[in-house]
Amino acid sequence: MRGKPYYKKRMLAADERFNSPIVSKFINMVMRNGKKKVAEKIVYRALEKASEELKKEPLEVLDTVLKNAGPLLEVRPRRIGGANYQVPIEVSPERRITLALRWVIQICRDRQGKSMEEFLAEELVNAYKNQGAAIKKKEDTHKMAEANRAFAHLARF
Repeated sequence: MRGKPYYKKRMLAADERFNSPIVSKFINMVMRNGKKKVAEKIVYRALEKASEELKKEPLEVLDTVLKNAGPLLEVRPRRIGGANYQVPIEVSPERRITLALRWVIQICRDRQGKSMEEFLAEELVNAYKNQGAAIKKKEDTHKMAEANRAFAHLARF
């Protein structure tokens, strides 16, 4: 992004139960068709199930999941001289959280058979233990960035 940002970043209001803006963001990302109460139930129950299974606090579980599933590097396309290069760049902390949440939610939405909260709890537990599909996605992203390390000098983001 060049120059100054022309917008002011809005701060997300904290959720009711944990008083955390990250949980609030998680709820908003799970929400569909404006049904926030349904999304709140799903997220809170999933966090409770995951914390019971791991015997940890729900916020501690979520923080560890975000740390484990969030990528440090990603590749962005850059056009130079008519050729497109995949240039590895570092991921900002905000984007890291967003990507981790997006991957966990998308993985749960793609699966079928159980309820969303059960899949979400399962994926949170797996990501906490450095297993599961979200961790695989992160590793694939890192592998792609590593493979394109030769183009790192082209990064200007």
